[in-house]
Amino acid sequence: MIDLSDQMAYFYKGGRLAGMSPVSTGKPGHRTPTGNFRISQKKYSHRSNLYGHYISSRGQVLRSNVDVRRHRKPAGSRFRGASMDYMMRINGPVTMHAGYVPGYPASHGCIRIPWHMAKIFYRHARVGTKVSVVP
Repeated sequence: MIDLSDQMAYFYKGGRLAGMSPVSTGKPGHRTPTGNFRISQKKYSHRSNLYGHYISSRGQVLRSNVDVRRHRKPAGSRFRGASMDYMMRINGPVTMHAGYVPGYPASHGCIRIPWHMAKIFYRHARVGTKVSVVP
């Protein structure tokens, strides 16, 4: 269960609370949807195809925190999607994945989980696992 109001994830196994973790969900304008979902896809090493950085041929970041739908790519650069390791898709583009958790909603709608907890949850959750996101 993901609780948006307290920015926490509660992990259950066999109906019993097995662990909890802080999360960072969607910031204003990019709200994380509420409802009941299931994990539909898992991918250990995933990159966003919408959010990331424009980098030079040498790998130098030319522009960070871009949205490819809104920011023009500088000449000669390429797009490198933001890292979304331990990705578990729950609703279209909305996923749970390892990432920065500052203590408040800061994502583009995804559910960021601290790296160590994302790794544990990824290992134990299967495709089809129920995920409830509550306000």
